[in-house]
Amino acid sequence: MSTPALRILSLGAGVQSTTCLLLAAEGHLPRLDYAIFSDTGWEPKTVYSHLDRIEREIAKPAGIPILRVSSGNIRTDALDPHHRFASMPLHIRNPDGNAGLTRRQCTSEYKLKPIKRQVRELLGFPHPMPVPRSVFVEQWIGISVDEIHRAKASGINYMRSVHPLLDLGYTRADCQRLLRARGFGDTPKSSCLGCPYHGNHQWRALRDDSPDEWLDVVEFDAAIRAGNARANAEGKPLLGEAYLHRSLLPLSIAPIDRVTSHEWRARQGDVFDAVADAELESGDADGCSPWACRSGSPIREDFGEAA
Repeated sequence: MSTPALRILSLGAGVQSTTCLLLAAEGHLPRLDYAIFSDTGWEPKTVYSHLDRIEREIAKPAGIPILRVSSGNIRTDALDPHHRFASMPLHIRNPDGNAGLTRRQCTSEYKLKPIKRQVRELLGFPHPMPVPRSVFVEQWIGISVDEIHRAKASGINYMRSVHPLLDLGYTRADCQRLLRARGFGDTPKSSCLGCPYHGNHQWRALRDDSPDEWLDVVEFDAAIRAGNARANAEGKPLLGEAYLHRSLLPLSIAPIDRVTSHEWRARQGDVFDAVADAELESGDADGCSPWACRSGSPIREDFGEAA
């Protein structure tokens, strides 16, 4: 097999990718050339703080540069009628009363594109130059064995995905134990503040622990009710109403205090492992990985311009 030109970590700054960075820095995994953080511009403050800390305490001492890339601010762009709309997977009440979900483009636009652009530049073949088939990077993706269904190839010849945690047999709970042992037990989930895939547990945490950010997402939720800002500005009719919460109620009154059966089970027994298991089952799994969005396959698009 050919030798990769570079070894790169796709760094979401959540539990699994932070574990990969730590293991590489400590020499338990091969040396990384770079870690790339793709910034949507709307991450929680805790994610940015954690990113700064792991750069200062893990990456820099190990000589691993962290590169921060971006395609813009997803919140601002979603409300800008002059911006090309990259759909978030919003929950929709269709005219017939049924629920739907918009087509997901945000991962591609705000995570994948800036990473691919950066990798091309690192390889010396910026777009539109073709990358020779023999030239590629080894790209690490932080997926643990309890999320093995999220592991897949990148589909890009010059970015070949590997999954170190799968090779090590690490579960999410294993990652959390390691991070706690190294003083990083407060590693946050990496996902946009207003991600429609949040479960009640994550919405409650935002409301109770970060009131300023909660107010921000409540305001955004109200602003997207009529949908695509660009289509609205052009006077095009839309199908349905958009919401951030799966209940199809305004976030300010959505039933986020409802504790799911998975959350309830997590409150019994081992406080750490049970919580990790419940998060995976309830939709509150680790956040948005550029190469393994926790949504799985995009759900049909029921919301947009009328035909």
